[in-house]
Amino acid sequence: MAWSVRVDPRLCLASGMCAGIAPEVFALDDDHARARVEAAEPDERLLEAADICPAQAITVHDGAEVIAPRPGP
Repeated sequence: MAWSVRVDPRLCLASGMCAGIAPEVFALDDDHARARVEAAEPDERLLEAADICPAQAITVHDGAEVIAPRPGP
């Protein structure tokens, strides 16, 4: 099953970290990042992008469940 990826433009700081990790899924526009696709094949890089987002603007969903960002240590 594909994961859905969302970027909240109200939270995004346009750091570009997500686009650096997974450029085929994330794009950096002038003011914020955006998801290039609504659904993506499961990939650890998507979880990592959500985890390292400084504004926690990215969420990754597996069906109705939010699987990233993951809780920190």
